[in-house]
Amino acid sequence: MLTRRGMLCGAAGTGLLLGGGARIATAQQASQLERNKAAVRGFKEAQKRGKSVKEVEAEFMTPNYKRHRGGMLHLAANAQGQGFPGAGDYLRGAFPDRVDTGEAIVAEGDMVGYLFKLTGTHKGNLFGIEPTGKRIDVYEVGIFKLIDGKISEAWFMADEVGLLRQIGATLPPRKDGKRIVPPVTGEGEDADAVIARLKAGSLATVEERNKLLVVQSKGSAPPKDVRAADFRQRRAGFQNLREFGERGGFATQTVTAAMPERRDPIDGLLAEGDKVWMRFKLAAVHSKPLYGLPPTGRRVEAAEIGIAQIVDGKWKDAWYFGDELGLLLQLGYADQVLAPQ
Repeated sequence: MLTRRGMLCGAAGTGLLLGGGARIATAQQASQLERNKAAVRGFKEAQKRGKSVKEVEAEFMTPNYKRHRGGMLHLAANAQGQGFPGAGDYLRGAFPDRVDTGEAIVAEGDMVGYLFKLTGTHKGNLFGIEPTGKRIDVYEVGIFKLIDGKISEAWFMADEVGLLRQIGATLPPRKDGKRIVPPVTGEGEDADAVIARLKAGSLATVEERNKLLVVQSKGSAPPKDVRAADFRQRRAGFQNLREFGERGGFATQTVTAAMPERRDPIDGLLAEGDKVWMRFKLAAVHSKPLYGLPPTGRRVEAAEIGIAQIVDGKWKDAWYFGDELGLLLQLGYADQVLAPQ
C-alpha cells in the first residue's frame, strides 16, 4: 500500500530525477556549444597549416556546405572575368604569410560567431592589385551553422576598405570601366517584429532578455537610460569612413545624420552569457551630406555586425563593423574615399 509518506518520498525522488535530468541536459548543451566553437577554431587553424580549400572543406565542412558570402566579396566581384591572377587558396597567393588570430567567439544552438584579425604581407596579386610589400591587419567576421560538428553554412565579411587603405590601393579598373555595385535586397526582419516576437516568449534567460535590449536599439521607440555609466563604444560600424570625415573636418556628418530615416532590418541574433551579437543591415536613403560627401538620394543597404556586452540589464560595451566598401559602391564614392590622402 502506498502511504502518504511514500507518495511524498516518491514525489521528492521524481523531482530530484527531473532536476538531475535538467542539469544533465544543460551540461550536454554547454558541451555541444564548446564542440561547435572548437570546430570553427579548428577550421581556421587548418588554414594556418597551409592546407588547400579542398582539404579543409573535406575535414570541417558537410558535403553540401554553402558559403553565403565571401569575406572579400566586393574585391572578388570586381575581379570576376577580368583575367587577373588568382589570389590563391585563402588568399595565400597574395598573402603567403597570412595569419588569422581570434578576437571573440560566441555560440548559441547550432550557430557560432567568430571575430578574427587577418594579418599578412601583400606579396602577390590580390584581385588585380599588384603586390605592394605592405603589411595588413584587418578584421574579418564569420557566422557559422553546424550540423553534428561540421560546418554546413557560413557567412563572412572582411574590412575591405581597411585593407585597401593599408596597402594604398583602390579597386583596380575593369575592362568595361564599370564598378560592380551590390544590390539593395530589402531582406531582413523589421526590428519591431523581432521585438514583438521576443516579448511574446518567456524571456526566462539572461540571454533572451539581453537580446531584447539590443534589438530595441533598432526599433521605432528605442528605450532611454539603458547604458551603464561607464559605457563605451569601441568601434564605429563604418570606422574607415568616419576617419575619412574627421580628416576632412566633417566629423558630425555621421551615417545616421546623413540618413536620418534609416531603419535597420535584423538578419540574426546570437547570445551567450553577457554577449549579444546582432547581424543587421543599414537600410536608408542618402539624403544629407555624409562626412563631406554630397547627398546622392540613393537607397542603400549595407551589412553590419554589432557586438554588445550587457551587464545587469545595462549596455556596458558596444563594437560595430559594417560593409563599408559595399556602401561606398552603392553611393558611387569608393574611389574618392580610397584616393591617397
